[in-house]
Amino acid sequence: MDQQRDKVVLVEFWDFCRVNSLRTLPYLKAWHARYQDAGLRIVGVHTGGFLPARSEENVRRAVERLEIPWPVAIDTDLEVWDIYGNEGWPARYLWAPSETGHVLHSLHYGEGGYVETELEIQSLLGVERDPVAPIRPEEAADAMVATPTPDQPGAYSGPYAAGGVWIVAEGLGMVTANGVDVAIAEPGCYPVLEHPRHTEGELELVVGEGVTVHATCFTLGLAA
Repeated sequence: MDQQRDKVVLVEFWDFCRVNSLRTLPYLKAWHARYQDAGLRIVGVHTGGFLPARSEENVRRAVERLEIPWPVAIDTDLEVWDIYGNEGWPARYLWAPSETGHVLHSLHYGEGGYVETELEIQSLLGVERDPVAPIRPEEAADAMVATPTPDQPGAYSGPYAAGGVWIVAEGLGMVTANGVDVAIAEPGCYPVLEHPRHTEGELELVVGEGVTVHATCFTLGLAA
């Protein structure tokens, strides 16, 4: 932070194996492109919650694969995470410059709050423009969403209700979700089922040889 004097700094704690971090990423990229020249600096802090995300090599490959243009600190031992006292992923801190360094302007956990964060960025930078349009229907300001099934450890099969189903996986091989094959080639979080809105269904997940599934995750969807 001492190298970011007079800059507005957004610090984002994230994990490439967590779907909510991946769903937030397009907004961060848009803010970086829109406001970097006006003085915004984004700094990622990668803190892995799943085993594959605790490998520095995996993190470096993921940063390259996801084409992240800002610096990313690798917080494998959760040292920075603990200093900040985080409670979940992603965690978004917006810091405003001050005479003594920086002061915390706002804090947001999880997905959402994109318009609010962008308007705060604009206010601190002294710029004004229309915020980034919602990337997904369930992120619109007037969207009504339903609570999805909680994330499940390992390869889960059974009833669920969600807008989509993702898995945290590593290895080399195939995973089949309700008859649809998904190729696994890198450690990460993979979508296996997607619905136009919140849907109740039965998940049948078959894990092929050479693949390990660490968790099955469920995302928000528009309420029916």
